Amino acid sequence: MEGIVGTMTAFVVELHHRIVTAGQALNQAVQAEDDRMVHQHSARLLDLLDRAAATDVDTSGWVPAGVVAAAAGNCA
Repeated sequence: MEGIVGTMTAFVVELHHRIVTAGQALNQAVQAEDDRMVHQHSARLLDLLDRAAATDVDTSGWVPAGVVAAAAGNCA
């Protein structure tokens, strides 16, 4: 990420930070078996990924696919 930051806009840098943070928080909530927080972080992560998609930001590799799948499963 360090080398990429120079070519990213402030919006993309902040979006990246928020997506990674939401993915980490979701992972921690899953490990803690906290259903309320799992749902909250899942919804937040999916919202941020939708925002990225709507603005044509490629988020490949930002969050492990398994975490995204877990988020989608928790908000279905």
